[in-house]
Amino acid sequence: MTEAGMQRMASRVFAALLADDDASMTSAELALALQISPAAVSGAVNYLTQVSMVGREREPGSRRDRYRLHNEIWYTTFASRDQVLTRWERTLREGARTLGEHTPAGARIAETAAFFEFLQSELEGLMARWNDHRKTLDLPAADGYAGP
Repeated sequence: MTEAGMQRMASRVFAALLADDDASMTSAELALALQISPAAVSGAVNYLTQVSMVGREREPGSRRDRYRLHNEIWYTTFASRDQVLTRWERTLREGARTLGEHTPAGARIAETAAFFEFLQSELEGLMARWNDHRKTLDLPAADGYAGP
């Protein structure tokens, strides 16, 4: 994950949650499992919540937070990118108009905006195809262990 651009500590925390049977751990559990400081856990969790890969929930009857992977993590992560792509596309189109779409810089920015528009339209179709494909798979439930 770090090679794909994710922060090192966020990658480690994400991997720990992904490998946990219920995909949920407290800050103390993460710190112990990864042998890192609570501050490192906090920074990693803040990043992961900002990019919608991890949710924070309060333990019943406690003041401690649990950090949990969202159900269908990859679908949720890529679906949230749709909002980011829309924002980038709008900003880029505005930048191209400001610079002049027929200038070299404006044309480059307009092409980048067109790329994001294309990517967004393809992502919508891809997500729909994934939902259809997922229904054909014999996958165990992610929210509980269905052992042998």
